[in-house]
Amino acid sequence: MTLLLAAASLDVTPPPGHPMDGYAGRSDPATGTADPLLATIVWLGTADDPGVLWLSLDAVAVSAELTAELAAAAGVAAGIPADRVLVCASHTHSGPTGWSGTIHPVLPAEHDPALAGALVSAVESCRLNRRPVTASWHSARVDGLGTNRHRVDGPHDATAGILAFDDLNGSRAAVLLDFACHPTVHGPEHLRWSADWPGAARDRLAVPVVGFLQGSAGDISTRYTRTGRGAAEVSRLGGLLAQVVTRALAGEGQPLPAVAPRVRRTRIAVARRRLPPVDEAAALLAVAEADVMQGEGPAARATQTRLDGARGQVAMVAADLPAKLELPVSVVTLGPVAWVHLPLEPFAAHALQLQAASPYPVTRLIGYTDGYFGYLVDAEAERNGFYEALITYFDTAATEHLLDQILALLHNQQDG
Repeated sequence: MTLLLAAASLDVTPPPGHPMDGYAGRSDPATGTADPLLATIVWLGTADDPGVLWLSLDAVAVSAELTAELAAAAGVAAGIPADRVLVCASHTHSGPTGWSGTIHPVLPAEHDPALAGALVSAVESCRLNRRPVTASWHSARVDGLGTNRHRVDGPHDATAGILAFDDLNGSRAAVLLDFACHPTVHGPEHLRWSADWPGAARDRLAVPVVGFLQGSAGDISTRYTRTGRGAAEVSRLGGLLAQVVTRALAGEGQPLPAVAPRVRRTRIAVARRRLPPVDEAAALLAVAEADVMQGEGPAARATQTRLDGARGQVAMVAADLPAKLELPVSVVTLGPVAWVHLPLEPFAAHALQLQAASPYPVTRLIGYTDGYFGYLVDAEAERNGFYEALITYFDTAATEHLLDQILALLHNQQDG
């Protein structure tokens, strides 16, 4: 059996003048482009099995509606069923709101049919020609790019997962790279489209196509590692990742079997957490407003995000939310490697927990896929009332239920 790969990178940067996503405090539209926003396709299968197609988009998130449209478009381009397509957002905070519209009560936005339609058309018209490749797995520790944003010594899976594809003549054809860290070097004052540090890393890697998957970045950012905000720091941090990945790719790596990746998709119903009464949420907001610090730096940023969380919780209390939410969950496996895809912002502790309990030697937890249901927080965040815990849909009991269901999927996948 022979592995077949098709890979492509599409420049899908919108024109200026459209609202930007990622920061509640940013109100002005985009004035131009700092670096292009890409839709990247990595399709891996065999002649007998369509396998899986990863479609990675430089966006803060993808809505259920946009996911369905992009999966259908990629399915048409590849000639495969739409249920073999995973739509993954990089989580850059310098993309357009118009692609997805409102994805959470905290992030109100207008869906722009013309803007989203242009993106979908670009994907559908992409020409995908498959060719035989070999696949190998590499990983490397990346220090200095991201840390836990609540405490610098907090949990963080600092490894980059690297799925490399080589043509039969030995030349590198493409890479599927995952790493966990918020792409938030550019702050709310930034008004130009940018893929942030994942885009800079792609540019620095000497590989024709680099697909990027965002990992368990819910509580991971550059808050303690960045030395500034702007293009120079985006380039520095992206270059740091590219340098580590380049060294890892120079090694042998672990050869992977020449079989199509196995894909298992399901929906898991998870109970929504109990939200506080209106007066209690309003009182917490008043405290957060009084505590906010002015200026830049980790401490000031933490107080600002807590205020954003308190405001967000008030918005959630006012919204008509269902008692349960159905989450699309996908498990992809290739030999000893498993990728678990969630429509969430998981915390680092969740990735470490799954890796420790998984039957697969390598298990990568990928967020921001096939929709968006906000943060998945750990017990420490819930106990301390961190920003993410104020706007999550789920308490820790619901989170543990979800993780148990995912582990069962992994065991079933291996046994099947």
